[in-house]
Amino acid sequence: MTSLELPTAAPSTTAALTSRVRLLCILFFFSGFPALIYQLTWQRSLFRIFGVNTESVTIVVTAFMLGLGLGSLAGGWISKRQNVKALLLLGIIELLTAAFGLVSLAVFEQVGHLVADLPLAAVAAINLLLVLVPTLLMGATLPILVSYLAKTSGQIGNAVGTLYFVNTLGAGAACLVCATIIFPFFGMHAAVWIAAGINIVVGIGAIVAHRANPDVMETSQAGPAKAARRPLLGMLFVTAVATLGGFISLSYEIFLFRTISFATGSSSLAFASTLSAFLIGIAFGSRNAAQVCNEFSSAEAMRKATTGLMWANVFGAAFLPLMAQLAWIGPGVVGVGIGVIYLIARQWGALLPYLSQFGISTDSRAGMQTALLYFANIVGCASGAVLTGFVLANLLGLKSMAIFLLAGGTLCALMLVAALNVPMRERMRRGAIATGILIAGAIANPVIAARVLENIQLHKGTPDRDFAHVVENRSGIITVDTSGTVFGNGMYDGRFNTDLKTDRNGIIRPYALSLFHAAPRDVLMIGLSSGSWAQVIASNPAVASLTIVEINRGYLELIKAQSDVQSILSNPKVRIIEDDGRRWLGHHPEMRFDAIVSNTTWHFRANITNLLSMEFLELVKQHLNPGGVFFYNTTDSRRAQKTACTAFPYGSRFSNHMVVSQTPIAWDFSRWRTVLENYKIDGKPEFDLKEAADRSRIESIMTEYGRGSSMIEECPELLTATQDRAIITDDNMGSEWRHYLNLETHP
Repeated sequence: MTSLELPTAAPSTTAALTSRVRLLCILFFFSGFPALIYQLTWQRSLFRIFGVNTESVTIVVTAFMLGLGLGSLAGGWISKRQNVKALLLLGIIELLTAAFGLVSLAVFEQVGHLVADLPLAAVAAINLLLVLVPTLLMGATLPILVSYLAKTSGQIGNAVGTLYFVNTLGAGAACLVCATIIFPFFGMHAAVWIAAGINIVVGIGAIVAHRANPDVMETSQAGPAKAARRPLLGMLFVTAVATLGGFISLSYEIFLFRTISFATGSSSLAFASTLSAFLIGIAFGSRNAAQVCNEFSSAEAMRKATTGLMWANVFGAAFLPLMAQLAWIGPGVVGVGIGVIYLIARQWGALLPYLSQFGISTDSRAGMQTALLYFANIVGCASGAVLTGFVLANLLGLKSMAIFLLAGGTLCALMLVAALNVPMRERMRRGAIATGILIAGAIANPVIAARVLENIQLHKGTPDRDFAHVVENRSGIITVDTSGTVFGNGMYDGRFNTDLKTDRNGIIRPYALSLFHAAPRDVLMIGLSSGSWAQVIASNPAVASLTIVEINRGYLELIKAQSDVQSILSNPKVRIIEDDGRRWLGHHPEMRFDAIVSNTTWHFRANITNLLSMEFLELVKQHLNPGGVFFYNTTDSRRAQKTACTAFPYGSRFSNHMVVSQTPIAWDFSRWRTVLENYKIDGKPEFDLKEAADRSRIESIMTEYGRGSSMIEECPELLTATQDRAIITDDNMGSEWRHYLNLETHP
């Protein structure tokens, strides 16, 4: 597992040192395992509290990384002390992390309720404080252990690379285990208990190892340490490169996940697969750098580092063209993308160990300098989360972002090329190659990947035509094909159609609001999509106000260009709010509505549990007026339907929606017929009762959706049919992780 070169000493001491290094690597591997479980679980918990809008996502991710960076500085400060008991410290850190982990979800929940209404800056600070204790502990371990190993091996790059490899490999493995076992079968609270259990085992193992033989590698008596090696590069220079490298690396992660998310329809499994491939790539890149630093001189290692960055740029430039041109193989193209993600991350993962080798001395300052370098890398990563995820994603499409990242990667490579201690001719040649890759990628990408979105979504190598509309912003990618079908992040999201006579999109459902409620005066709608539902509900004569909460304002751009729905943007009844629906409800406890409508996405999409769980339904109850109804899309999920009938005493399935209430629902088909006969949108009647075809259409609606039809299923009947289904909770996350693993024969 490790290639660390140990000092010359007595055979018995050398064997003990080798055994101790292996044990340390095993412990640090399993230390990375719970760290990733916590990260995924805590992010999920915080997203539920603060929302999954871009601001909240950016804040949570940035806070987590900054905590790790500050922890590394703390670890560096500790490492400066003489005779640091590294294994003992690792054990204590693991046990303290476990203690926090066990109470973390309850702490997040309590604090979240107290700070929900604070300004964005305050929410950012609160998020940092929430994760500060555990991330400080996690971040402190690397510089402490690097100092611990570097003093005996004399190879700082090898020490950093080896430790980074085992810890990140553990995180990558944990990501796969979370996605395929822990989250699908056990849920969030169990995930935290599992993570804490691993922390405890690792902590006890480290303490036992320390107590069993505290003198081996724990004190200066272990053997003669190698003479301190002078660095090739200045600390300021390697810190600058580490910061830029962190920025590019994290930005690549955002860009790559954005593409894979679009290709898979924004699934939780896509996120886990992308993150796992990225982490495992970084791990093996670190291992490769460790081996190079151990086997070659620092000057030769610098050559290999520059070559690695050039290959990173080649793989980055090839990613979108490969996804575009191989889309014809269908879902298999995601596997191709995951493979390229691994190759990109493998090259970038080598950078930090290389920079450690080039810029850090193997003396008493090694731990602190490692901490500073790691902190600089973390700052770069945090900057990538903020600037790329929050700003650049709003300005650049996928193809433009690919070129931007290629330019950043080229700059990073050129900085190392310029620092090479080689003849000018070789530096010029390497610089020309790096620049040539940038030029070739900038020219080829817009051409070869010209229709990458069309190809990926339609699974075709050469689509017949471009999309009619494309909106790319920080909230995602919206596409509209030539038939008027809207796709959100690659998956069906609705159609532009309000015509009940040619019902291509189930538009009958918003028209049915008057069937369930006599006077739905104040209505809340979560999700806007094509605006067709909003247009129908706003045109209901009983509706006086329609509040719409939409997380992606890109839909407004599409609606502006559609004549049949664009009037909702100027309708005095309508108020559109850009926010996460659950977050908005939590922030406005005073708001009450006669009807809340949610025509949201498929029951297996990422984070959809936040709008389908028992906890969310309890929140909705608090916002309904007496006699109010909640009418929402379950996309035929029997678990979602059972959850609705469990949360509310009265309700029915209507088509693939559920309509539920705390009081008996006043189904009135006569009232509904009257409303339909008089419905007008933009002043134009939907039905002309003088026309036989229109009268026939109304009759067919009354028959198809009448009592006793297959379109209506009362809750008592539904509960009997779903006895074997589990309800959806925030903790078990519904079908988000189970669907793509084919763990449910019925949704």
